[in-house]
Amino acid sequence: MPKIKTKRAAAKRFNLTKTGKIKRKKAFKNHILTKKSTKRKRNLRKAGFVSSTEAKNMKQLIPYK
Repeated sequence: MPKIKTKRAAAKRFNLTKTGKIKRKKAFKNHILTKKSTKRKRNLRKAGFVSSTEAKNMKQLIPYK
């Protein structure tokens, strides 16, 4: 049985927690930040989690992480 290749793009963007959830960065925090409120930008700093419906497919992309 050959080893599964890790998708490098996914490995750079996602991390696994101890409980097995997949941690991700939130979108809309890169540019055009002047029109976004301070509260909104502050909340975008926090980590998000991949939904449970997509988590199974995501774990195939990063099998050894």
